[in-house]
Amino acid sequence: MQDRLLLDDFKSYVEKEKLFHPEDVLLLAVSGGIDSVVLCELCRLSGYPFVIAHCNFNLRGKESEEDEIFVRQLADRYQVPILVKRFNAIEFAGQHKTSIQVAARELRYDWFNDIVNGNDLRGYPDNNTIPRYIVTAHHADDNIETVLMNLFKGTGITGMKGMLPKTGKLLRPLLFAPKARLHSFAAGQQLSYREDSSNLSDKYSRNYIRHQVLPLIEKIYPGAAENITTSIERFRETAFLYHEAIGQYRKKLLQYRNNDVYIPVLKLSAVIPLHTVMYEIAKQYGFTSGQTGEIVKLLHSDSGKYILSSSHRILKNRNWLIISPVTEVAQQIRVIESGADIIYFEDGCLSMKKKKLAPAFIKTGADAAVAMLDIKHIRFPLLLRKWQPGDYFYPLGMPKKKKLSRFFIDKKLSLADKEHVWVLEMNKKIIWVINHRIDDRFKVTDNTKEILELQFRPA
Repeated sequence: MQDRLLLDDFKSYVEKEKLFHPEDVLLLAVSGGIDSVVLCELCRLSGYPFVIAHCNFNLRGKESEEDEIFVRQLADRYQVPILVKRFNAIEFAGQHKTSIQVAARELRYDWFNDIVNGNDLRGYPDNNTIPRYIVTAHHADDNIETVLMNLFKGTGITGMKGMLPKTGKLLRPLLFAPKARLHSFAAGQQLSYREDSSNLSDKYSRNYIRHQVLPLIEKIYPGAAENITTSIERFRETAFLYHEAIGQYRKKLLQYRNNDVYIPVLKLSAVIPLHTVMYEIAKQYGFTSGQTGEIVKLLHSDSGKYILSSSHRILKNRNWLIISPVTEVAQQIRVIESGADIIYFEDGCLSMKKKKLAPAFIKTGADAAVAMLDIKHIRFPLLLRKWQPGDYFYPLGMPKKKKLSRFFIDKKLSLADKEHVWVLEMNKKIIWVINHRIDDRFKVTDNTKEILELQFRPA
């Protein structure tokens, strides 16, 4: 009975969300796990034509190989075409200065898009119709985790709508169903599937929320997951109205002149709600929610004051805020929010974590590649950028400020060495000359309770 109900609900959801026509050929992203196996079976029972696509990232050795074999056998059983591609996600992550998870996502969706656009059909039977849509097995629990992660990151109303059933050619027809229903269906249909051992590890944020946070919430508020899923539906509609209103504010406020955007200070100051509208305008130019307050302060500042993102500058010039693309040099900037753990940049990466101060004495400055800072003095966001002439700081152990140019002379740095020096900045103060010395104002003292530990690893 439960099997029949899930199948009926699946077909109803496809129809309600107008995801595709019954005759459209679908490209199912199949890992071999329970979610994608259930998706295959539902499509088969519904009579929807489909093709299987499987990515092998070679991240789990023998497990990855066995996953691929299983998915090939699944395609044989369903007698449907299968496309398999192997990737070196670790190499891609290193080349693009990103995490392995982000690298795998980019590689996967780039390939899927190439398939549905007819650009990569190697191994695909010539007599078969090219798939029209990419279909993934994301379910209701995945969406709840996404919304919570977005909430914690401060993504605003856009993040609260979670994953959408349809985004261009990407479809998610299982968003209505909690994971428990997929398990029930798989058991009833006696479906075999693969278990991904990495899903059991809490070192990934999503897994920690899945295994630790959500069960605790359900214990305090029984039925919370179902309520969140219902709320996501309302958030989708709310977001539509919200973006309609933001669009009207953009039309009233933004004036485009060549590559620059001009916003009249008096008009913007009268807007209610000011912070929300400012955030929505600024975020498309690389500014974060944490910078919104600083941008609003520009309205009442002197001319010449500005705020930087990784790609743009907002400058106060008399009665205008002017948003301009920054130069190539200024683009070498990373905005770091408090939730970041690894930050990749041109010359390497930074790892960042908060720690309670251990009883043992921490010898600050013992390793130039490690910065231990008193967290009570730190305010996010931080800026990671290359040093510039005129920069100064208070070197650890010194009561007076020193220009970086002088500091480098004292350290006998060559011109080539200086070209690879980066600094970490907070509110126009340099808190660390990376791989050299921290600023004395942020050092660990006897009164320090918690530290921010940063570690530099060269590329």
